[in-house]
Amino acid sequence: MSSIQPVRGTHDLIGEEQRRHARVVSTARHIAGLYGFDEWSTPIFEETRVFSRSLGDTSDVVSKEMYSFNDRDGESLTLRPEGTAAVCRALVTNALTQSLPQKVFYTGPMFRHERPQKGRYRQFHQIGAELLGAAEPLADAEAIAMGYAVLEALGVADCVTLELNTLGDAASRDAWRHALVAYFSAHGDKLSEDSRVRLEKNPLRILDSKDAGDRELVANAPMMAEFLTPEARTFWDELRQKLDLFGIAYTVNPSIVRGLDYYNHTTFEFVTNRLGSQGTVLAGGRYDGLVKQMGGPEVPAIGWAAGVERLAMLLESAPEAPRSVVLIPVGSPDEKAVCQILQGLRQQGVRTEIGYKGSLRKRMERAGKQNASHVLFLGEDELARGVFRVKSMESGQESEVASAALMSDARSIFA
Repeated sequence: MSSIQPVRGTHDLIGEEQRRHARVVSTARHIAGLYGFDEWSTPIFEETRVFSRSLGDTSDVVSKEMYSFNDRDGESLTLRPEGTAAVCRALVTNALTQSLPQKVFYTGPMFRHERPQKGRYRQFHQIGAELLGAAEPLADAEAIAMGYAVLEALGVADCVTLELNTLGDAASRDAWRHALVAYFSAHGDKLSEDSRVRLEKNPLRILDSKDAGDRELVANAPMMAEFLTPEARTFWDELRQKLDLFGIAYTVNPSIVRGLDYYNHTTFEFVTNRLGSQGTVLAGGRYDGLVKQMGGPEVPAIGWAAGVERLAMLLESAPEAPRSVVLIPVGSPDEKAVCQILQGLRQQGVRTEIGYKGSLRKRMERAGKQNASHVLFLGEDELARGVFRVKSMESGQESEVASAALMSDARSIFA
């Protein structure tokens, strides 16, 4: 039997990589709390229609990338490819649409069957935030400011740029869509095969095409700014004014679009040039029609999501591995006393491990590999005298400490 390997597109989080991952999540969770967001956890799989409704049947995610399966009851289920749809479903099914606004932070694994590459896996992790029930441009600006605050707290804000666009309101999008259909239809013979299909089903998706020929056509396509209604233009102007008040710098990028009808007004991305082609690290937008698609009422909403793996790669350095105190029994001290000491130190908040059997030299070597800050030697003689021998792994100095002092104020002794 060949050796068992991780499934393609998955990876283990161990050591430094796990510490980087945890740093991103804990930092985002802290910032979300400062902004008044509560954490929700939704199941990692949902009824398939939760995502086929929200992402659209013509999207690559739904048509090519979702992990969908029929369970034993014949029900079609899907491992979640993103978090927003699940949060909106939870809002409706938990009868929270009457208790708005809801400010939601989430984190967890997502699943997409796509080509694995740097910073992109088939099981990946996201942090995300959704502000449900607020229609004002101030809500959009605050959501963006919160995303920026996460990047700033992680120390990566200096290497990212906020790119911003507007999708207008429904009337703006309708006028723009008709103009795009007319433009791309006139150049239909130059479109890629995929984009000719998109022209029939969802012409806005042509704007996301990676085909070189399509990109040339897109460069000269009608722009949304030409079709904004007065109301949509006012929203767009106020959003930028609010971002100025928050002190958030941005550049306008008309190519940032979302192809589904429930997206409107704001769309944005924080991008970097440090990750090659995987430049987007945090992205979001306004989606006022999604909750209604989930069977709820009209609920305005703005949100964003960020890839934990990509953010972890941007961290300048990994958080240090935690330091331990290692207790090494010498000879045959009373086991009850050893266990009481271990638990007494842990109850004081000291990370404490025991050096199991082996020669003293071997146990000291293991203590070094365990990143010990101190080693605590305990033998029958020390127990009888009510003291411990403590060795600093950094300085190499040894000293004796009274057991009463250690068991009452260990943190200051090991500081």
